[in-house]
Amino acid sequence: MGMVEKILDSVVLPNMVLIRQDFDPSQIDDVPAEMIAECDRPEIAATILPGKRICLTAGSRGVDNIALVLKTLAAIVTQKGATPFIIPAMGSHGGATDEGQLNIIRDYNITEVYCGCEIISCMDTVEIGKTPEGESVFIDKHAAEADGIIVIGRIKPHTAFRGDYESGIMKMMAIGLGKQQGAEACHKNGLKMMARRIPMFGKTILKHCPVLFGIGLVENAYDKTCLVRALTPPEIISQEPELLKFAKSKMPCIKIPEGDILVIDQIGKNISGDGMDPNISGTFATPDVSGGFISEHVVVLDLTDETHGNSNGLGAADVTTDRAFNKIIPDVTYPNGLTSLSLNVLKVPMHVRSDELAIKAAAKTCIKGDRNNLRIVRIKDTLHLGEIWISEALLTEAQIRPGIEILSDPAPFAFNENGDLF
Repeated sequence: MGMVEKILDSVVLPNMVLIRQDFDPSQIDDVPAEMIAECDRPEIAATILPGKRICLTAGSRGVDNIALVLKTLAAIVTQKGATPFIIPAMGSHGGATDEGQLNIIRDYNITEVYCGCEIISCMDTVEIGKTPEGESVFIDKHAAEADGIIVIGRIKPHTAFRGDYESGIMKMMAIGLGKQQGAEACHKNGLKMMARRIPMFGKTILKHCPVLFGIGLVENAYDKTCLVRALTPPEIISQEPELLKFAKSKMPCIKIPEGDILVIDQIGKNISGDGMDPNISGTFATPDVSGGFISEHVVVLDLTDETHGNSNGLGAADVTTDRAFNKIIPDVTYPNGLTSLSLNVLKVPMHVRSDELAIKAAAKTCIKGDRNNLRIVRIKDTLHLGEIWISEALLTEAQIRPGIEILSDPAPFAFNENGDLF
């Protein structure tokens, strides 16, 4: 037994209780039918002309139904006599390499076989114009050469700033389409200025590029598609802010707002741009934004396979495991931070041999809470909050809060012989 294990050996963790959090489950059951209906609107349908080559964008997030959306959209374009192709549109993600970005979308089943069209992954960009302030705006070379561009984006609150346009179609144009060079240009003045710069860059792209329309997707609190909306370029400008308000109303949350420790089983770029969505976890990279769960310590136990070694966001945790640490690939992680000018979320927290030691380390170092009656919340990740674990100290509060159902009796953490959670 090493010294860390000896120091933590006497720490007693509280019993945990499984609870269910209820949110609005409304969702779209037939996404292709909804896509077809939206694209049949005359002002949308008229933009797809026979013989034209049309670029479709694929982002780096684990968006519900994203492969199906692209497959359906490719079929619609083909049916109208045009030729679709897909590009990864994810700024500097995937280590800012052609193959890295291609690997990300393959994980989402965005393949040529499934989607029925060509996929071109390339980091080359071209300057398409300048902002009103004289700054160069860049987008993917193949998108710029296409006869038309259809931009697909999930609309939701951003992890580091607040504005009329956060994560969504406008950001997909300004940063996703821009590849590493364009994303870096947009981030030049830091996260605090992104609320102003994203629409400035996005509107420049709308002015100088053949953007036919955008597809805005919104998900409910269970990570399921609940809205599909096709937007003309003027509608992207006028309607995306309202769709963002709708998306915010559909966000999940931890219904118990405060505790001592938040344990997160896994983080990754497929979950959130910051690995774990700070709108849920409270782990914001900037002091300009607040919200989410309030805790003294955050423990992250693992990285998702789909993040491909990108540990962005791990620096917001206080403790992690050797398992997560050993998955970090600097060449995949660091381009993201260097491009966004945000290094604090790339830091490596204390890492220990097992899940049990990681949670015990957080418990031992809590100074604000009652160490004999710690308030702990454990979640799978920040996308899936339907069923979560809480410690006994939070049971009374859970019983009086609406929308919470107690599913189990209190029981100890279920660690295996290696000290990892089942």
